Amino acid sequence: MSKENFFLRLLVWRIKHISNRNFVLLLSIIIGIFSGLAAVTLKEAVHFIQNLLTAGFDSAYANYYYFAYPLIGILVTVLLAKYVFREAFGHGVTGVLYAITRKSSNISRSKTYSNLIGSAITVGFGGSVGLEAPIVVTGSAIGSNIGRLVHLQSKKRALLIGCGTAAAISAIFNSPVAGVIFSIEVILIDVSINAFIPLLIASVTGSLTSLLLLGDEILFSFKLEDPFSAGDTPYYLFLGIFCGLVSVYFTRITYIIENFMQKVRRESSRAIVGGISLGLIIFVFPPIYGEGYDFIKLLLSGQEQDIYDNSLFFQRLGNIPFLLIFIFGLIIIKPVAAAITISSGGNGGIFAPSLFIGAVTGFFFAKAVNSLGFFGEISLSNFTLVGMCGLMSGILHAPLTAIFLIAELTSGYTLFVPLMLVSALSYSTILYFEKYSLYTKSLVKKGYLNPDDRDLQVLSQIDIKKLLETDLLTVRPDASLGDLVKLVRVSKRNIFPVVSEKGELVGIITLDDIRKIMFDQHAQDQTLVSSLMHAPPDKIATDESMQNVMRKFENTGAWNLPVLENGQYIGLISKSRIFNAYRNRLMQQRQEY
Repeated sequence: MSKENFFLRLLVWRIKHISNRNFVLLLSIIIGIFSGLAAVTLKEAVHFIQNLLTAGFDSAYANYYYFAYPLIGILVTVLLAKYVFREAFGHGVTGVLYAITRKSSNISRSKTYSNLIGSAITVGFGGSVGLEAPIVVTGSAIGSNIGRLVHLQSKKRALLIGCGTAAAISAIFNSPVAGVIFSIEVILIDVSINAFIPLLIASVTGSLTSLLLLGDEILFSFKLEDPFSAGDTPYYLFLGIFCGLVSVYFTRITYIIENFMQKVRRESSRAIVGGISLGLIIFVFPPIYGEGYDFIKLLLSGQEQDIYDNSLFFQRLGNIPFLLIFIFGLIIIKPVAAAITISSGGNGGIFAPSLFIGAVTGFFFAKAVNSLGFFGEISLSNFTLVGMCGLMSGILHAPLTAIFLIAELTSGYTLFVPLMLVSALSYSTILYFEKYSLYTKSLVKKGYLNPDDRDLQVLSQIDIKKLLETDLLTVRPDASLGDLVKLVRVSKRNIFPVVSEKGELVGIITLDDIRKIMFDQHAQDQTLVSSLMHAPPDKIATDESMQNVMRKFENTGAWNLPVLENGQYIGLISKSRIFNAYRNRLMQQRQEY
């Protein structure tokens, strides 16, 4: 018996004996295990590379290897992406959202391993980004491909993508609740109550897998020592607004850097420019190297004497004004370094940079208040942790994820009130300036994602190519009316696109245009199609958003419009087929997972 026949019989047996709901629960366990294994593999690979490259560094001196490591890492990653994986990395979470909304939740099989390799090299060699986005992409790809393997529909594949995301975040931070919330808040566009159970199971499975293999060796955790004081509430109010403004800076400087880097056309040149720039930044600010979680641990544990390790400023130890300048410099330069890493071809995400900048922002705020000496002492560790929540809420537009992640990392809810307060203020502040996150803005701009409008969101999931009507007979502009009449006799449609020899649409003829003269023999012989055709009310490109398409139908009053791809006519699309597809989508949305 062949493997294909055995697998087919297994699927048939499953349909007969296991309900869809129970089958999804079983798959969520499998996805949780594989996503947990992927997270463990990636963490261990990155730490191995970093230890191998930096183990011999003398903390009392600047290390010139910082100039070379990032350049090597980015160049190798770019070469792998171009010649081995044959796909660019970019913002991984944005790609996952695009796959859900525009590709029926199908993610390529290569994504199950390409991001692991690319991010391990990028971050291991000092790329100033995080591992969370690559592992989310990996977990999502695992969920999508398992769903496709067992022939699940797109909505259930989207749920399995969410399971992979939840398991990946849970395994990295040992935070199952934050994993579920991140999946719901960022990845899944529309989720029902029934989806919570598979997400919870996948998240817990991912966390257990990580714990079994690594024990308590997670990225970082912290045991709270300072209690929350209600008297510090005014400071948390200011911190929340400050975090929101820093989030705005992070978002906008990222756009500026990415637009600038795109002007460097050649990928190799972009990688060299980015690698050299990043190396220079890390040489001046060594904490920028890699994810930065070790530096966060220094801030939380109060080891200020180690902040200048491997830097040019080692002799400045104990100088409070310079310490504040150095920390503020990290706030300013970290977003630049993260944007350079990603836009020059490196692989990583903004999850870890948001936590890093949040910790630095909270520490800077508390240190500045304490150094003034007018208002008493506030807890450096508490404000560092709450700052992490504030920046994550603002940059990722994920306030609930930020609250529960920090609460789980501190193994308690002592700071729950300030976490909620700062998260809400930071999120509200950035919404005033930036309505959409770095993950979603480009998709919203192109019309692929409409989180604020359910109708538009359903429309955005409709693929123009799947609605094409290709049974229309075309005619050349130099053909005679007689030639057209012959087509009318065999055609089932009353519209005839006029297409040139190169396949370009030059006009449209309808049956109404020729009805009065089509049986006139003289007109059939003497009249050319080019003299009868007229321009279509409008044209549609295959890469247009459905929002744009519906706007064209509304503005023209047309019921049918021609569709072009790279300037070539490929078919017609009708308003009735769009309405029918929209109705079917709504019915699918109402179905339970």
